[in-house]
Amino acid sequence: MSFNSLLKKKMVSLLIGGSLALSVIGQTDQDAIMMNKNQFCSGLLYGYSSWDNYWEGTLKRNNQNLGTVSTQSVMYMANYGITDKLNVMVGAPYIWTKATAGTLSGLKGVQDISLFVKWKPLTRSFGKNKLSLFVIGGISTPLSDYVTDFQPLSIGLGSTNVIGKGMIDYQINRFTTTVSAAYIRRSNIKIDRTSYYDTELHHTNEVKMPDAAQYQLRAGYRGKYFIGEAIFSQMKTLGGFDITRNNMPFPSNEMNATTVGVMFKYTLPVHTNLSFLAGGNYTVAGRNVGQATSYSAGAFYAFYFKKAKK
Repeated sequence: MSFNSLLKKKMVSLLIGGSLALSVIGQTDQDAIMMNKNQFCSGLLYGYSSWDNYWEGTLKRNNQNLGTVSTQSVMYMANYGITDKLNVMVGAPYIWTKATAGTLSGLKGVQDISLFVKWKPLTRSFGKNKLSLFVIGGISTPLSDYVTDFQPLSIGLGSTNVIGKGMIDYQINRFTTTVSAAYIRRSNIKIDRTSYYDTELHHTNEVKMPDAAQYQLRAGYRGKYFIGEAIFSQMKTLGGFDITRNNMPFPSNEMNATTVGVMFKYTLPVHTNLSFLAGGNYTVAGRNVGQATSYSAGAFYAFYFKKAKK
């Protein structure tokens, strides 16, 4: 096995976590949609991501030892409206990876569970315009003892993350623009080695993971039954180091990605409990990540535990 093949496997770790963090479905920590009081929505989302080119530092290249690396996931997500302005969300994915060439086998398993609280403290309307402010906090942590130091066929990075986010949504009639910024605090992880080298030698199995920031711009149409948005996202690691030429990758590498994509949601007019979601995104720029094309589709069902009083 060459170091090149190990290197290419590193790239999907961010894309696994990133594709979930940049999920295209509605009523998540990423969008300006809220569930009503006592309303519960849950469902499954299928995702597929693949790439055969990646950035080694800033150098874009490919690797014939792995061919095309793909990641598939099935994610359960649920959202409950404590009030019209306070929602609680939970999600957990099952992930499996594959490479079309070489001798390395993909991995599979349950990845991380995430819990978010989404609060809308401020809404101001003036004419046909509406401005809303959101504050989101969350945490994610591994649900299984998966291998992290086997990238990018690993199913995740293994850290426990604390996330804080602010978001502003501006709506004119049915047309909307949403901007958000998030800070992700990552815990250290432990790998199956007694020593490792990043930019210096460490005689320990504990790896200090750099924190990360995420920025997103969404714009589109938000109707009663149909939502369509274009999405621009940036994920930036606040620290880390580049993968050196032909060398083995490492979980604490700097991993940055800029993606563009679309999201669509359709709620059945004759059965408003049921909605269907679809979307995709493409990595247009990056550093130590794969240039992935990703798709997702899912179905969600919503109902009220208790009808609100008129």
